[in-house]
Amino acid sequence: MSTFAIGDRDFLLDGQPHRIISGALHYFRVHPGDWADRIRKARLMGLNTIETYVAWNAHEPVRGEWSESDGLDLGHFLDLVAAEGLHAIVRPGPYICAEWHNGGLPTWLTATPGIRLRQTDAAYQDALETYLRRVYRIVAPRQIDRGGNVVLVQIENEYGAYGSDKDYLAELVRITRDSEITVPLTTVDQPEPDMLEAGSLPGVHLTGSFGSRADERLATLRAHQPTGPLMCSEFWDGWFDWWGGPHHTTDAATAAAELDDLLAAGASVNIYMFHGGTNFGTTNGANDKGRYLPIVTSYDYDAPLDEAGDPTAKFHAFREVIAKYAAVPAEVPEPAALRPEFRVALSPVIAPGEPEQPSISALATFEDAAHTGTLLRYEAALPDGFAGAVLAVGEVRDQAWVSVDGIRIGSLSRTRHEHALRLPAGRALSILVEEQGRVNYDDRLGEEKGLIGPVTVDGRELDWRTTPVRLEDAASAPELLVAAAEFDLDAPTDLFLDTAGWGKGYVFVGDFLLGRYWSNGPQRTLYIPGPVTRAGSNTLTVIELEQPVPTEARFVTAASLGPLHE
Repeated sequence: MSTFAIGDRDFLLDGQPHRIISGALHYFRVHPGDWADRIRKARLMGLNTIETYVAWNAHEPVRGEWSESDGLDLGHFLDLVAAEGLHAIVRPGPYICAEWHNGGLPTWLTATPGIRLRQTDAAYQDALETYLRRVYRIVAPRQIDRGGNVVLVQIENEYGAYGSDKDYLAELVRITRDSEITVPLTTVDQPEPDMLEAGSLPGVHLTGSFGSRADERLATLRAHQPTGPLMCSEFWDGWFDWWGGPHHTTDAATAAAELDDLLAAGASVNIYMFHGGTNFGTTNGANDKGRYLPIVTSYDYDAPLDEAGDPTAKFHAFREVIAKYAAVPAEVPEPAALRPEFRVALSPVIAPGEPEQPSISALATFEDAAHTGTLLRYEAALPDGFAGAVLAVGEVRDQAWVSVDGIRIGSLSRTRHEHALRLPAGRALSILVEEQGRVNYDDRLGEEKGLIGPVTVDGRELDWRTTPVRLEDAASAPELLVAAAEFDLDAPTDLFLDTAGWGKGYVFVGDFLLGRYWSNGPQRTLYIPGPVTRAGSNTLTVIELEQPVPTEARFVTAASLGPLHE
């Protein structure tokens, strides 16, 4: 058994001063077949610790249906970290931000009528206590003082940027300690005096989040944390991308110099991110600071280990810096290898008929329909004499395609602040709405999705029917075009699917949903992790929302994440 504690100026491992040199690696953004590889490469860069968030909504998308299977086996992930000889930091939130769907909070929770999030509220606290106790049942036996490797647990996440309810923070601490978590607890906030004050709690060690000007930020942190080790628990070494924007990168030498400054000051660090991974499926979040901007599928983050797990120039630059302050293994990872390049023909897929889906005889939101998918269809009959009538929507969340008598006549975009469309003559009005990613921070956290009323035609209300559309049934949906291909591989391997020239949609390999593609860019390839492929025959399925169905799938040798922005 070992001990881990907070001393007057240092972390203490078995009573001796210890510096944490950690990297963020989110198990839920990496295929479990790749966990061991990514963890090993963290050790080879010189890290002694791995940090991960826990995504509540990934584990419990439907209330009461908790899962730890497949890519959600947090215990197995922590065991693999321990097997590599590394410590672990766990940040269970319950709010995590992380550019992740709804900031990690389940939609069934945020849709609770009258609920007040991230503060003292009976309904919210009852649900989060159940959640935290489930997480801590996994974490508690893996703490360092029980023979495991978990050395720190974080309370909430950058709370000072959101609220200042000390009773709420204290309740999180009570639940955590009552769940037999004995390792030191931390909070994290940006090094702004008001945020540090609002987000901290006596007896919980305060850490900072920043990516530059280490001396200045550490001085601010020290003013609010007079004793104990200084730690930047989110050292931002890159940034995320959103659809319609550039691909963000940071200069490797500049980022390494900032890391050097931080370590030279004697601080501990958690590099955010060491390996970003991918927003597989439809797990991406969104930003909205006056303009709604959904996050792309890739979470490469310009991290030291890229989306496919290959070392970058930043990996080697960081490794050289870390070697000045700690022992670094002599072994280095293999350089990036080109992935297979080939093409296959895509053939249209048409199902015999649309499956029966439960519908609501009203204008309903995703929450009303208890729909955890991304597509919702609204249908209404148009009375005679409505040629040239104007469809007006209070707010579209987030993208709508409008059809009359089965013919698509236009679209409405939340990002473009569009609310109205002129209709041609016809009898049947259908609107397909895509939820493009839930905002992961601030007051839009947990907002309803779908058509937000009023929804009128020439000022008149219509009788609506709302029906969930499942991606698994896409071939039966009249608004969607589906194509598929089979391809053979000699052995499982990573692949990059080129989506340039395609419109907007989703891609499956087998039954694994890779994520979204969109001509809006910047991302032009989808990463296919090797463990979802197999030797022999593999199936690729493309679901297209906007353009004619593609006739060919092109696999390319390397990722293309868009024009650079440094």
